[in-house]
Formats: sequence, C-alpha cells, structure tokens
Amino acid sequence: MVTEDQKMAVRSPTLAALAPVCLLALICATGCTGVRQYVHNGFKVGPNYKRPAAPVADEWIDSQSSRISSERGDNRAWWTVFNDPVLDRLVQTAYSQNITLREAGFRVSEAQSQRRVVAGNFFPQTQEVFADYTRTQRSQETALFPTIPAGSPFANLAAPQFSNWRVGGNLAWELDFWGRYRRAIEGADSRLDASVEEFDDAIVILIGEVATTYVELRSLEQRLDVARENANLQNESVRVAQARLDAKAADSELDTPQAKANLGNTLAAIEAFEIQRRQAQNRLAVLMGMPPHDLSYMLDGPASIPRASDVVTVGVPAELIWRRPDVRRAERLVAAQSAEIGIAQSELYPHMSINGMMAWEAEHFSDVFKGGAFGGTIGPSLRWNVLNYGRLLNNIRVQDARFQQLVANYQQTVLQANEEAENAIVAYLHFTDQIKVREESARQASEAERVAQVKYQEGEIDFNRLFTVQQLLLNQQELLAVARGNAAQSLVDLYRALGGGWEIRLNPSMGGIPSSELPEGPPVPPAPEILPAPRQLEMEGTEE
Repeated sequence: MVTEDQKMAVRSPTLAALAPVCLLALICATGCTGVRQYVHNGFKVGPNYKRPAAPVADEWIDSQSSRISSERGDNRAWWTVFNDPVLDRLVQTAYSQNITLREAGFRVSEAQSQRRVVAGNFFPQTQEVFADYTRTQRSQETALFPTIPAGSPFANLAAPQFSNWRVGGNLAWELDFWGRYRRAIEGADSRLDASVEEFDDAIVILIGEVATTYVELRSLEQRLDVARENANLQNESVRVAQARLDAKAADSELDTPQAKANLGNTLAAIEAFEIQRRQAQNRLAVLMGMPPHDLSYMLDGPASIPRASDVVTVGVPAELIWRRPDVRRAERLVAAQSAEIGIAQSELYPHMSINGMMAWEAEHFSDVFKGGAFGGTIGPSLRWNVLNYGRLLNNIRVQDARFQQLVANYQQTVLQANEEAENAIVAYLHFTDQIKVREESARQASEAERVAQVKYQEGEIDFNRLFTVQQLLLNQQELLAVARGNAAQSLVDLYRALGGGWEIRLNPSMGGIPSSELPEGPPVPPAPEILPAPRQLEMEGTEE
C-alpha cells in the first residue's frame, strides 16, 4: 500500500541556499560599487530618480513695469478678476459638463486601475485553481505486460482503461530581489501622476478656451454695435445726398449712389459679424458639453468687453515648474521612464521563484477528497538569462535613451512655458497701452465726422470728403473694439501661461457661483455609471 508520505513529493531546499547565488550574480554584473549602490537604493538595481535641472530665468523681462507684480498671487480662480458673473457661470458649467474633460478624467481612472494591476505583480504572480478529468485507454501495443492473462490480479497492468480525477491549485511567486516589481510600481505611480497632470492641463486649456471665446463674443458684439451705429450715420448721409440731388445741388449726381454703396458695405460687414457671433456661441455651447443652441438665456444679452486688470501678479519664472500642469506632467513622465531603466537592469540578474502545487487526485470521484488522495510539491527555482546579455544591455541603452529624450522634452516644455508667459506679458502691457491711443483716435474721428456732416449738409464740402471721414470713424471705432478685445485676450493668455485654474477640481464651487444656481440648458450625455464623472475626481497631483 502506498503511504501518504510517498504520495506527497515535497522539495525542501531552503531559500538561504540561493543567497550566495544572488550575491555572486550582483558582484559579477556590477562589482563592489554596484553592491553598495544596490543597498543604498533600498535593495533595488537601477538609478533612483532625481528631478532633472531645467533652464529658468531669474525674473521676467518686464519685471520693472508698474503693472507687473512679482509677488506670489492667488490665480486659482483667475477668471474672476474680470468681475463678470456671466463668465463665471460659463466656466463652471464647462467644468461640470465638458466632454473632453470627462474623457481626460476616465484616463485618470484607467491609470489608477493600471497602477493596481502593476502592484498586484508584487505578490504571487500565479494563483490559480484547477479541476480536470481524464479517461485513458492504454494501447495494447505499448502495454507493459501484454501477455498477462485475464483474471490475473495484475491484469489491470496490461492495457487498462482508467480514469483520473484531479482538483487542486498552483502557486508561483517570483521574489523581488532586484526591485523589478518595485520599480514597476514606481513607474505606475509616476504615470498615474502624469495622467492627473494631464487632467489638470485639460482644465487649464478648457477655462482658457471658454474665456477666449467669451472675449471674442463680446468683442464681436461691440464691433456689431459700432457697425450699426455707423450704418445709421451713413443712412443719414444717404438721406442728405438724396435731398441735395432732389434740390439739384451742384456736383450731387454721384453722391447718392456713393453713399448707398458705402452703406451697403457696412451692412455686409454687419452680416459677417453676425455669422462670427453665432459661431462663437456655438463654440461656447460645445465647450459646455451642449449641442449648439441659442445661449441668450446664459449671456444676459450683449455686454461690454471684459476689462483687463491694471496690475497683474505673475510671481517669478521659476514658479512655472510647479504651477503649470503640462510642465509637471513632462517631469512625471521622466520619473516613469527612470523606473523603466531599473526594470531593464533587473533582467541582468537571476529570477528566483517559489513554486508550489497541491492537489487531490484519484481514479474514482468518490475518492478524490479522501486524505490519501492528497499530494503536492513545493520548492525554489532559478532562471538566469546569461546567454542574452548583449540583448539585455542594449535594452538598457534603449531605456536610457528614452529617458534622455524625456529629460530634453521636460526642459523644452519649461522653456516654452517661459516663452508663452513672456509673450503674454508683453502683449498685455502693450495692448493696454494701445487702448488709450485708440480711444483718443476714435474720439477725434467722431468729432471730425460730426463737423463733416454739418459742412456737407451746408454744401461746404463734397461727399468724397464726408465719405473719407466716415470711413475713418468706422475704422477707428472698430480698431478700438479690437484693442479692448486684444487687451482682455492677452490677460487670458497670461493667466493661462501661468497655469492657473486647474484648482477648480479641488473646489468645484470656486468662482462664487454655487452649482445649484447654474442655468439649465439642453441635456448633456450622461457619464457611465460605473465610473465617477471628472468633477468627482479627488486625486491631487503629486510633487517632488
């Protein structure tokens, strides 16, 4: 009778026997310096990540301007500096309902789940149960004892049919001697951080686009008002020209058609502005996650262009590294790739695992769970890919080259952030100065048009002179509206370049409008119920 001890095969060499192999592998691959670094890194091979240096200026080019403050300001809800409740509502509605932002939020959820998958590899990689049944008919030609007569006690050895029932489980655990799985978790953590920064950058872009489109809409409304006002003036010129023609005044034959042509050009410009205004409204609707529709109920009718602040707090250039989500994302991708170098280096060393199997096995199902049916194995194993060192070393070089690429990308992102901020600062300063010049020009042109209208009615000047003055007035008033819009837009660009606004996800009511008071529009496609909407995202970007 086969005893239970005989049916259980257990391999029992201790893991301590593998320690000399591990130490020998480490010394052979890296030398004594590598051993010290391995211990210093927390028993992990590969480099420990350090944030790379990035080129930043000490101060802004226009830091001496009285309208630029280098103090650290609170730009979290920067759009409120315009003191425009309509803009506040648009921003919060867009944050709550924007579809692109929702997509970015689901990418964060994906990264969260992927991080958990990677962390699971730190524990036994194979954990499975199995159950199977086989029915075997042994060949007569390959039977061990084909001549044993039937009826003999050993007849079942000849060419038997037999069944095998088996129920059990397997376990395999590769031990993380070299930090392969811990480096993978580091990389997953950094990629999760990068996805959060991408989400924050999407918020910055979204708020910037909402503010930009809103400024454009208000600028178009003001240009429409200018065009309509000038159309009224030109219509009056048509009336006067027709009256002079009816009175058979000298040199009046060309005045009426010329005045009507001038009026027609202005009316055509009004239609073009109407098209652009509707397109701006449609763009706002899409940014708010709604189908294009009339937004009059949200815009409260035409209004003036948002007024730029007299003084802007911009901090110092070095703050862009932690202010801007796109810069932080680029840095987190560098950290993730640093971990990939350690993962690649771990392939130079032996893989050590503990493997085990236990099962209940019997010919008849009724005997499967009897004590004598139990058996199993357990023991360590070692795999060392010593014949592919050329491939492994080149893979390390590949990962290092990718790391260097991402370092360069991070440094370039910092430079571009600095450039965008400097460009926005100089635009803000000069566009605000331009407003004063345009206001004086428009005032003088208005006075010139008033005088010319009187002189034309009295016959002191011809229509060509009046036409020239009216065109000057139209141009100057339109240029004033454009300058005001440019000044407001430059301020939007400046705050966007400084990276403000993403903090709204930490406080959705930031900006002074409770979500319960937001206006209702057309229905927005719902988010899948299995995942939270982006506004419910509670994670914060990490910083080192």
